Amino acid sequence: MIPSTTATGFLVLSIALIAWTPYAVFPLLFIVIPIVCLALLIVILIASVRKRKRLQLSAAIALAAVIAISFAMSRLSDPIRESLRWFLWSNSFKAELKASPDSRPGQLKHMEWEATGFGGVANDTIYLVFDPTDVLATAAQNGSPGKFTGLPCEVLKVRRLERQWYSVRFYTDEAWGERNQLDSSGFS
Repeated sequence: MIPSTTATGFLVLSIALIAWTPYAVFPLLFIVIPIVCLALLIVILIASVRKRKRLQLSAAIALAAVIAISFAMSRLSDPIRESLRWFLWSNSFKAELKASPDSRPGQLKHMEWEATGFGGVANDTIYLVFDPTDVLATAAQNGSPGKFTGLPCEVLKVRRLERQWYSVRFYTDEAWGERNQLDSSGFS
C-alpha cells in the first residue's frame, strides 16, 4: 500500500508542479524530493527497529519509485510541460496566435509562448509557431539544433505539438527578431 500510494501521490504532485510553473524542477529537487525521501528513510528506520519487514520493504520500494520518478521528471519536465499546456489550452493559444498581426515575409507566424530567466540573465524563450506547410516537421523529427527555414536564427529545439503547430526553443539569451549572436541580423 505504501509504495503505490506514495509513488502515485508523488507522480501527481510532480506533474501538477510541472504544469503550474516552468521552474518546477527547483521546488521538486530542493523541497519535495528531500522531504519525501527523508520521510521514507525514517519509516524504513522505524520499521527495521520494530522488525516489521513488510513495512520496511514497502517503504524501500516506495523510496526507489520516488527516486526513479524524480529522475524521469527532471529529464522530461520540459516536454511534459509543453504537452500539458498544449493539451489544456491549445485552443486559446491558437486563437491568440491567429489573431496576431502577420509575421514578416519569410518568417513563420509566431508568438512568445514561455520565457524564463531572471533580470536579463539566462533568459530562455520558447515560441509557439504556426507552420501551415509543415516545413518544421523534419526539424522536429531530427531533434537536433540548427537553422531552419522560417526561423530567424539557429535554435536549440523544435518540437511538434500537432500538425502545423510547433514549439521552438531558442538558445539562452537569444530571441526572435533581435540581433542575436546566432545570425539573425537580417531580422529586426
